[in-house]
Amino acid sequence: MEPERPNYGAIMVHLKKPYWVFLILLFTFVAVLTFQISTKDILPFQFFGVTGSRKTSVTSGSDPVPVPDPGSCAGLLGEFPGRKHVMSIKEFGGVGDGKTSNTAAFWKAIVHMQRFSNKGGGQLNVPKGKWLTGSFNLTSNFTLFLEDGAVILGSQDPKEWPVVEPLPSYGRGRERLGGRHISLIHGDGLTNVVITGQNGTIDGQGGMWWDLWQNRRLTHTRGHLVELMNSHNILISNLTFRNSPFWTIHPIYCSNVVIKGMTILAPLNAPNTDGIDPDSSTNVCIEDCYIESGDDLVAVKSGWDQYGIRVARPSSNIIVRRISGTTPTCSGVGIGSEMSGGISNVIIEDMNIWNSAAGVRIKTDKGRGGYIANITIKNITMERVKIPIMFSRGANDHPDYGWDPKAIPKIKGIFISNIMSLNSTKAPILSGIKGGSFEGLCFKNVTLLGLAPTAAWHCEFVSGCTNAVFPLPCPQLQNNGSSACCI
Repeated sequence: MEPERPNYGAIMVHLKKPYWVFLILLFTFVAVLTFQISTKDILPFQFFGVTGSRKTSVTSGSDPVPVPDPGSCAGLLGEFPGRKHVMSIKEFGGVGDGKTSNTAAFWKAIVHMQRFSNKGGGQLNVPKGKWLTGSFNLTSNFTLFLEDGAVILGSQDPKEWPVVEPLPSYGRGRERLGGRHISLIHGDGLTNVVITGQNGTIDGQGGMWWDLWQNRRLTHTRGHLVELMNSHNILISNLTFRNSPFWTIHPIYCSNVVIKGMTILAPLNAPNTDGIDPDSSTNVCIEDCYIESGDDLVAVKSGWDQYGIRVARPSSNIIVRRISGTTPTCSGVGIGSEMSGGISNVIIEDMNIWNSAAGVRIKTDKGRGGYIANITIKNITMERVKIPIMFSRGANDHPDYGWDPKAIPKIKGIFISNIMSLNSTKAPILSGIKGGSFEGLCFKNVTLLGLAPTAAWHCEFVSGCTNAVFPLPCPQLQNNGSSACCI
């Protein structure tokens, strides 16, 4: 049974005291006026030309089905042509009983579909049933389509998640030295790949991996549920992903990526089960997703310390919008902490976050180097989020002894506006790094309700300005006489 998605329009019902109602009505009035400001006044950069007037297509057959999507960033992919060659996993010996291994069937199917890459493309349909499998690779000009009632189950045999080389921008496995387990569904160097369906499910059955991690018996870093590397024109949509061993969706060194209409679920205590982590990737659209996880709902990354600095593959031109979810241990949306290749030109908007440790979090550290610049975060609603806005440092999380303590990240141009947080526990914590550059921070129309009267912003080594912020911000941000940093 799918969890019911909270209705944020009903939050007011739970507010009993009359002064709460007055404050909410007052904020709503101010917000309505604010939202009429033109986007030129809000956005610090021009995105990559996506208007939503184009269409993205998905289909269970060979003909394209255009899906109008006004107000979407998904138009960067245009209309995918229908695949000329459509087959079922059953035609390759697949058995959907939840017990029989289909690893060989999926590999056979993909090898067969590769021959159609330049002949109109191929599509593999997965019908209703439970299809147990180990890891398998995708191919170019290919669609993996899960029909209604189809469930792909990750194998419980670690040998069916082979160990592969570490990512160049990480230098080693994220959790353990050496290699890492490959993702359940993987691709490298691909073009025009679609993973979609009629709300079918991919279930990584991650419990085995979580136990290995928690009991310190993990030899190699856990695999992701879906990882695509060095790939272009990627669409992941209309599916439910469950129980990833590690991060759920991980596009790395990719461009033109759309992740849309996804439901991503993991137990709230499942370690490091991030929802969507674009990593050293450009032109990424993430929208209309519901996520429950044991880590960040969305985290933008770009490499780890000296390895990320050396590879120098930034993440840029990213839109994250209309995401709802909860994570009791981490943040609704995170920037970093692996950000050594640089992160810039990111829009995060129209999010609902509840029962979470943090709402918006920017994570850095000595040794990371890199930069975070031109980040716009706006129109965020939170309820029962402990720390609504947080800049953190000093996790002392490095790949090896080769990291450079003089590599200090530079942070400039963080625009945070139209934030409403109900029943927060702490005021914002903004911790820069001594000797670093954390400047050009703008907070506009930020209202944090439910804090204790003694709650106060905590700021170190940061500078910026504010406009219409409650409660009163820290002195480092109180240069309200000049609003230059908010333009």
